[in-house]
Amino acid sequence: MEVAPGCLYWPDFLDRPRQEALVDEINAVLAEAPLFTPRMPRTGKPFSVRMSNCGPLGWVSDEAGYRYQSFHPDTRAPWPPMPAALLAAWAALTGDAALPQACLINWYAPDARMSLHQDRDEHDFTAPVLSLSLGDTALFRLGGTERRSPTRSLRLASGDALLLAGESRLAFHGIDRILPGTSTLLPHPGRFNLTLRRVDPPQLDPAEPATSARATLPPAFAAKTP
Repeated sequence: MEVAPGCLYWPDFLDRPRQEALVDEINAVLAEAPLFTPRMPRTGKPFSVRMSNCGPLGWVSDEAGYRYQSFHPDTRAPWPPMPAALLAAWAALTGDAALPQACLINWYAPDARMSLHQDRDEHDFTAPVLSLSLGDTALFRLGGTERRSPTRSLRLASGDALLLAGESRLAFHGIDRILPGTSTLLPHPGRFNLTLRRVDPPQLDPAEPATSARATLPPAFAAKTP
């Protein structure tokens, strides 16, 4: 279903067994890369959403700014590999031969929100952004490429997939609220949102830093890594 030009929506993309299997894989990722609380640039105000990442790169935010880096901000360990199920979803829904480099794992507690924003910290806007929902339903808001553009709402339920590409790649979007009790997938109220992105153009090696907006392991830690 096309929600807006370039914004595609697949309700029930993941059936219940595939959702359960993916939750197990995400929990394994979080055992290595625990959820952390990002902070707003400059002010240091904490997000209401907690997050982690898997894949070669991960998105982080703190007083220094928004950026991608190859290691967890607290443990300093490299991000765990991306589960095969996520790569399979990317291949099935994006048609993009270049693999995603980052999967942002957002954990929304029942009171968490995400204000309208654009995904524009990547170096290649031609690649789509794919998200998968697990757990309680979220009220998703989609706008246009200008902050004052009209918006529409969509309920993202457990197992749903959403793609931002083309005209919608830089659309403002956010989460207005979580609807507790709308899913029995997780043992507690809340929602995981898994967002897959490419950071660099396909011709660049994902192991090589592209610009100052992307960080790599500090030399001291890298020397200790097998």
